[in-house]
Amino acid sequence: MTTYDPLYVAFLIYFNRDQDYFECHEVMEKLWLKQDKDPLYKGLLQVAVGLYHFRNGNVTGGRKMLESAVQRLTPYPPDSLGINLAKLLDETRAYAAQLAEYEQSPFSYYDLTIEIQDEHLSELVKQASPAVTPNIPQRRGPQRGAKHDLRMQGKSK
Repeated sequence: MTTYDPLYVAFLIYFNRDQDYFECHEVMEKLWLKQDKDPLYKGLLQVAVGLYHFRNGNVTGGRKMLESAVQRLTPYPPDSLGINLAKLLDETRAYAAQLAEYEQSPFSYYDLTIEIQDEHLSELVKQASPAVTPNIPQRRGPQRGAKHDLRMQGKSK
């Protein structure tokens, strides 16, 4: 039986259940660093970041991230990490191609879903889901600390 890191399970929950791509980035970046910067994890991270950028109106950033994700994910087996990577790769490739033509053919943002194929992983996601609290509202960017808030208060006076 394959073991899956809890950060990976959380990534799948944030991606599929919440479509919280900012949080996907936060979680997957920790896992990517923990896994010695494995390109497979980087590719998954970039899918989330690409969707995050496009949803927030950054067409160019979305396209670049999704194109980079396609390059990183292409060498891996279609069932890597217990997911249907082939399907995700095809959908990401198509999304990036649409974004490349966005000026001529604009379209509305839409989410992607990562299809889980490994029954064990699916059960882990189901079990962990109640403990992974959705961010409501979702964060739309890095959050600054108290020092920044104090500096900004000083500038407004």
